[in-house]
Amino acid sequence: MPTLEDTTLLRSGAHASGHRFDGERRWAAALSLGFETRDEGADAPVTRLARRWHRGPLRVQRPFYPEGKTGCCHVYLLHPPGGLVSGDELHISASVAEGGHALLTTPAAAKLYKADSHGVAWGQHTRLQVARNAILEYLPQETIAFDGSRGRQTTTIELEPGARTLGWEVLALGRPASDLPFATGALEQRFHLSQNGIPLWLERQLLDPAHRRFTGRWGQGGATVQATLWAVGLDDETAAIDALREQLPDNHRWAVTRRRGVLLLRYLGNSRNEAWALCEQAWHLLRPLLTGVPAHTPRIWLT
Repeated sequence: MPTLEDTTLLRSGAHASGHRFDGERRWAAALSLGFETRDEGADAPVTRLARRWHRGPLRVQRPFYPEGKTGCCHVYLLHPPGGLVSGDELHISASVAEGGHALLTTPAAAKLYKADSHGVAWGQHTRLQVARNAILEYLPQETIAFDGSRGRQTTTIELEPGARTLGWEVLALGRPASDLPFATGALEQRFHLSQNGIPLWLERQLLDPAHRRFTGRWGQGGATVQATLWAVGLDDETAAIDALREQLPDNHRWAVTRRRGVLLLRYLGNSRNEAWALCEQAWHLLRPLLTGVPAHTPRIWLT
């Protein structure tokens, strides 16, 4: 029979071994990056990864300059486990100082695994800060949510006046090719984008297969893949939207709009490849308009 100590531990969500089985269980990992500009005698200032700190299995290797020494600084975010399980708590933060230009991406798809028998959730929280006249591109590869996954994902973007940013989030629900749909579990996504302290885009989305919104035509409509692309700092948003509508595939699975200086492109369908190709093509169209330089595909996407 359990001892009084065992009973007390179980009521608190803990086990005699020291492990917890409630919402207080945390296997934390964190990564903080800081980009600065430096005058190194080149024709233009150079963006350098001046600060990096990590805890747990989150880190980066050396930065890359595929666009030239004074071009955009490319950095790959590495999470060696490759996915999130119950109790994982990831915190990623990055800041770009005035005049800098950085691009963040990942080497592979992130996986959100099925929750344990206690239903403990995971969490992933990203905070991006962009200073005046700086540029940050946040282009992670897609996220795959396994059936039964439970967790919360937040993205917070804080811009100073004159800051520019372009990014996306591609989410695939379940693994339909293996006949393993996203039939149980619950995900929550939150986006918070502000400039000079003023909120421009606030969004909260719940993905629960048990809710009628998940299959209703007025909601998710049974779609298994969704994507959101954002861009802030375009000189002519109308011209950018016209270019997207003229050059992207003509179908009903995507739409583009703008509000309060934020351009938003949405995809809702059933193909990861289609969603990724759409976002990448949109990036190729928007990047020259936003940054003045053509898109340069990160090498890691081709491996």
